[in-house]
Amino acid sequence: MKVCVIQPHYSFDERDVDACFFELCSLLDKCDDSLDLIVLPEYSDAPADVKGKGGFYDAVRKNGSVILEKAVMTAKKCNAMVFVNCGYETKKGIRNTTYAIDRSGNIVGKYFKAHPAPSEVKKDREGGHELDVEYSYKTADPYVLEMENIRFAFLTCYDFYFYENFAKIAMQNVDVIIGCSLQRTDTHSALSIINKFLCYNTNSYLIRSSVSLSEDSYLCGCSMVVSPAGEMLLDMESRVGLGVCEIDPTKKYYKPAGHMGRMKSHYEYIEEGRRPWLYRNGGASVVPFDEVMKYPRLCAHRGFSTVAPENSVVAFGAAVALGAEEIEFDIWSTKDGVLVSCHDSTLDRVSDGTGKIYDRTYAELLELDFGIKHSERLKGLRIPTLEEILQKFAGRVIMNIHVKIWDEHQAETKMEEIVALIRKYDCVRHVYFMTTNDEMIRRVTEYAPDIMVCVGWDGNKDPMSIVDRAIDLGAYKVQLFKPYFNQASVDKAHAKGILCNVFYADDPNEAAEYFSMGIDTVLTNDYLTVYNGVKDILNEKNFDK
Repeated sequence: MKVCVIQPHYSFDERDVDACFFELCSLLDKCDDSLDLIVLPEYSDAPADVKGKGGFYDAVRKNGSVILEKAVMTAKKCNAMVFVNCGYETKKGIRNTTYAIDRSGNIVGKYFKAHPAPSEVKKDREGGHELDVEYSYKTADPYVLEMENIRFAFLTCYDFYFYENFAKIAMQNVDVIIGCSLQRTDTHSALSIINKFLCYNTNSYLIRSSVSLSEDSYLCGCSMVVSPAGEMLLDMESRVGLGVCEIDPTKKYYKPAGHMGRMKSHYEYIEEGRRPWLYRNGGASVVPFDEVMKYPRLCAHRGFSTVAPENSVVAFGAAVALGAEEIEFDIWSTKDGVLVSCHDSTLDRVSDGTGKIYDRTYAELLELDFGIKHSERLKGLRIPTLEEILQKFAGRVIMNIHVKIWDEHQAETKMEEIVALIRKYDCVRHVYFMTTNDEMIRRVTEYAPDIMVCVGWDGNKDPMSIVDRAIDLGAYKVQLFKPYFNQASVDKAHAKGILCNVFYADDPNEAAEYFSMGIDTVLTNDYLTVYNGVKDILNEKNFDK
């Protein structure tokens, strides 16, 4: 099979978009009927650095249909399969899309970029292109298209960096990966490493088309063809033009699976010994990160505590099983430094013990029953540690972690240990810390700026006090405390880009009233009752953060 990659010139001056587009079309015209497969680069309809949503959308709308029609005509003229990347417009905006066109000129598949880059996701006001990326927040298998008994998979630019996805692609028994790309900041040597690694791990050919920043640039470019053994069959570096070579899509690479092992592909050998619990949570149970999950939402305060003991793994599990997008729980430290979850500092209300949690060792707490006061059937339930909670639920739900240690201004804050556990269980973007202690917020922000913080109510009944504190601290969220807030305090927080929780509502009508005020998250002790009463609001509204 004779394959061709097209590498046109790319400009960082958006005024050159028309000239670059014309050059790309001219290169496509040079393709002839000796070719079986042709690949064009990412954003063939906008081959220049177009800033902002307006200019980008204009370029895509002007050139998208032109390059798509030209790709269809080329497929017919050359009797070749053609893959072209350009915009596909939906009701919600433009999607980064790779079109697959068969030899007869029929569009037989569309691949939507699995990992939209930050610039594609950001709003226009943030300098982004504001694409439609709604599809990327749903669980999906790798997109595989079969043509002429060849199984094609797809990667677009930013997709090439997500190595954890390579194993899933490999399991689809793919023959060829189509890569429409830019990757404007990577060196030629880095691109070579990335793509050889991809092919070796997926047992697939890669046919990658990119753009030339200039003939002498050592960045970007490298339209290439790589074999399943990781051999570079074609590398255009920064040359402008067509790159052509022959491949045999049926040819795979096999090696001994370990010393004296039977012949297997590399990914088959790796799958035999994979231990995913060592390094990542993953799969369909992982929910979107906090910053991209929709608002408004309900937070199950202390878990689903009307059906199970509060702050127990049973209560958290019930809430998650019912679809709660967020749970809240409280953290204390025992006398011997173990991080445990309980709302009260005292044991009397929630267990068969007495006294303060922080005056007991963890071993002593394990002797107590934290289920019997809720139900005889839950007799014997033990207090959970923070690590046990993260081990079971990290990535499965957003966690509002109320660190009571910090509220109490205890000498041993355990900050480093708490942050280390969050990192260990790979859930930095699924958690935020809540506390009333402003000094601890400053310390956490300095120590772990990637973990978000929420300002809690410190007893000041002035509705603006908590918001002013949050603004001063540069906080991500503020947790308003009824009845000491009003519409003005919500509006002021939102004007500064601060999200608003409210504690609490166990009545659906009250929760609905809070949502009508613009509250982003309502904490509730009775998750299912309140959810059933406000689910239409949750499904219909989507506040723009």
